[in-house]
Amino acid sequence: MQKRKLGRSQIAIAPLMFGGNVFGWTADQAMSFRLLDGFVGAGFNAIDTADVYSKWVPGHKGGESETIIGAWLKTRGGRDKLVLATKVGLEMPGIGQGLKESYILARVEESLKRLNTDYIDIYQSHQDDQTTPLEETLGAYQKLIEQGKVRVIGASNYQAPRLSEALQTSAEKTLPRYESLQPLYNLSDRAGFEKELEPLCLKEGIGVIPYYALASGFLTGKYRSAADFGKSPRGARAKSYLNERGGRILRALDDVSAGLAARPAQVALAWLMARPSITAPIASATNPAQLEDLLAGARLKLDGEAIALLDRASG
Repeated sequence: MQKRKLGRSQIAIAPLMFGGNVFGWTADQAMSFRLLDGFVGAGFNAIDTADVYSKWVPGHKGGESETIIGAWLKTRGGRDKLVLATKVGLEMPGIGQGLKESYILARVEESLKRLNTDYIDIYQSHQDDQTTPLEETLGAYQKLIEQGKVRVIGASNYQAPRLSEALQTSAEKTLPRYESLQPLYNLSDRAGFEKELEPLCLKEGIGVIPYYALASGFLTGKYRSAADFGKSPRGARAKSYLNERGGRILRALDDVSAGLAARPAQVALAWLMARPSITAPIASATNPAQLEDLLAGARLKLDGEAIALLDRASG
């Protein structure tokens, strides 16, 4: 499996990250272990999660996903062969939120404990905190890197002006810089990333690990009418994509898939991986069949004609 460098760091990842938002939510611990075993067994090495996953589930308080990953690591071992990415900054119920130094330094200890590890490979600001000076946030990360608790840092859900400002602050103050960006980006959600963020990431050599790579499952093709939204807990999120443009995208995916004897989800992932700015999309699965779709998509190569067809349909 050919790996790609993350930004200017020494971290290299296979071109697909497993999205850990499903662990403890739509995949229980036993299924999560199966999925992680299958993912790593196929030669992939990067897993993305966050401290808040899955606080939206009734009875959950956050940390459930990290806890399952940590239990899996304790059972399976092989920590040095994996790249673990987690996030800090969104509200943890009853605890707090934001990117102040004191908050980051407290939350990282909890994530490390749940993940059953001494270090986090990619520690990400889950969203911009404009109430905290960038220098304070980056200074906190510098302490964690110096302590060996974090290898590199990343930004999630940042807009181009603030990401650019953060990079400038890193350079001027000799602080760690964000080596990755985790934006919303897929074949359906294009403009928000491509207009300003993509040129910035290419110019600055920032790795891009987009989330919702399959547009909340819409790009799998299983949501083609209002009647389909009840097929899974995430079906409601796919509702916004089902319009004239969405239908055009699905037809293009069907056409390309038919020509390659592939499935729409595989083609949608392959389109992302072919984009020069992308290091590795993040996608999740809740059963082995879905995982096989993801793995097949990571191995699928699209020619220029197929990419052009998908570009036109989604433009």
